[in-house]
Formats: sequence, structure tokens, C-alpha cells
Amino acid sequence: MPTPARVSTGRLGVTEQHVAGAGALGERLTGVIRNLAWVTARQARGRDDDEALALPALAARGVEVDLVDWDDPAADWARYERVVLRSAWDYAERLDEFVAWVDAVAAVTDLRNPAPMVRWSTDKHYLLELADAGVPVAPTVVAEPGDEPAFPPGDVVVKPAVGAGGRDAASYGPGDLDAARAHVLRLHGQGRSVLVQPRLASVDADGEWPLMFLGGVYSHAASKRVELPRGRVVDDLFAPEQNLPHTPDDDQLSVARAALEHVTARFGVPTYARIDVVRDDDGRPCVLELELVEPSLFLPQADAGAADRLARALTS
Repeated sequence: MPTPARVSTGRLGVTEQHVAGAGALGERLTGVIRNLAWVTARQARGRDDDEALALPALAARGVEVDLVDWDDPAADWARYERVVLRSAWDYAERLDEFVAWVDAVAAVTDLRNPAPMVRWSTDKHYLLELADAGVPVAPTVVAEPGDEPAFPPGDVVVKPAVGAGGRDAASYGPGDLDAARAHVLRLHGQGRSVLVQPRLASVDADGEWPLMFLGGVYSHAASKRVELPRGRVVDDLFAPEQNLPHTPDDDQLSVARAALEHVTARFGVPTYARIDVVRDDDGRPCVLELELVEPSLFLPQADAGAADRLARALTS
């Protein structure tokens, strides 16, 4: 396996004591983060648009950063003061292995986001929990393995409950429900739960609006249009996107903050969070997805200070 890619060799003039035995987390007494692992995946190398802005911002703070594949068996996670999940975009197809890795890393160092939050966010059953808590979410029905799928009128979207980047997701028209049912049954055959959602008209007209929160504070937003294939699934790491800057209105911010408050009440403040908001067919904003594992943070579409805000959140 390749050795980690060293990005910065600067150091801050601060002290931070560690009292640790072999393989133990130990006690962090005080100080500022001086080195961290930026966690990626072999297939994602060179494809994370945030890196070109975030890594120099971390270097400017004197932080040493290594790019490390999450499944690199040679990685010594305990040597890092913080391990930050960023582009581990193949985790959905290797969930059991990934979750075991999350727990193992969290046992020896400071993982961000924290392990319980990450585990919860890998499975989009959380949409049902958010809805029960009164947070507006996109209309969603979960078809568990063995269930006969029920499709709403009009165009529909079929996607796995555990998935990333639009992989294994597809849209279908009213005349393609046999293909949609076959898609559900194929995922069921792999033991996977499936989400069935209406294809909201606003998604085609307006796209999605990812809202980014860093250290629990709103930072910036983007406009995102995903080219979800019709009648076939995405076979790359992520579906093609067209992204632009966006200024959210008060209603979009209110819905995103309601979702973030639910997460914070349950797990604590996330170091980073992306909340994807759309409009339902009545024109009201609702949560499409809540990204707490390895989301793109749309730094190229943000203002000039966003990269430093991220660096500050990752090292505070």
C-alpha cells in the first residue's frame, strides 16, 4: 500500500501533552491540533474539489496533514491528533468493514465526525427519525427486504438506504415501474433496505441546495444539480453534478437548522455538516439528505473565507 501523502510540514509553537500506552487513546490535556489525517479512498484520489482550498488553509495554520486511504493497513492512526473523514466515498459498498474501521480509529484517536454520529448518518433511515421529530423531509417510503415496493404517482426515485454519491440510484417514469420494481428487488437480494421517493418537480427545475455548517454555525451554501440517470444506475463514485454558489432564504435555513438541532441534541455539535434541502411539491423546503460522514463541502462555490472556517473547525 502507498505511504500517506504528506501535505504540510509546518508546526505551531504550542504544546500538547499526550499520556498514552501502546494502542490506547490516552489523555489529551490541552492545546491546538498540530497534525491530522485527511481520510480519503484510493478511487477518490484527485477527485475531491475541496482539497485544493482546504489543505493550504490547514497549512497556513501550521498543521501537518497526511492524505490517507481509510483502508490502508499500514496506517498508524494513533499517531494523529485528529482523523478527519473527508472523501471515503466507497464506504457504502463496504459498510461493515467501514463501521468496524470507524470504531477502531475512534478507540485510539479523535475521529471527526465522532463515531456514533457517523454510524447513524450512514443509513438514510434517519429521514424517518427526522420526520418523527417534526423536521420537514422529502416524502420517503422505506421498502425493507421482503416488502413489496409501493410507488407514488408520477416519476419516482429508487435508491438504497445506505448509499453515497447517487450510486445505485435511478429515476423512473410511470411507464417504467416494472424496471423500478426490478431495481428494488435487486437491492433487496443484496440484503439492502430501499428508499422510494417521488421525483420532486422542483429538483428538475431548481436542483438541490446543500447548506454547510462548520462547528455548528452556518457557513455557506451551494446550488447543486445532479444528473440522476433515467432507468439505470450510477456506476461511478458519484453522479455528475453542476454546482453554483447559492444564498439560502430564511425558510431553507430554518429547515436545515431544525435538522442540525436534532443531530446536536442526540450526538453533540458536528464538526462539519451538510444538509441538502429541496422544495416539495407544495413549494416548502424540506431535507433531502443529511450528510455527516464524508460530504463534499463545496468550497469552490463558497466565499473566500470558507476554507479557513473549515480549517478552524477541523483544528479547534
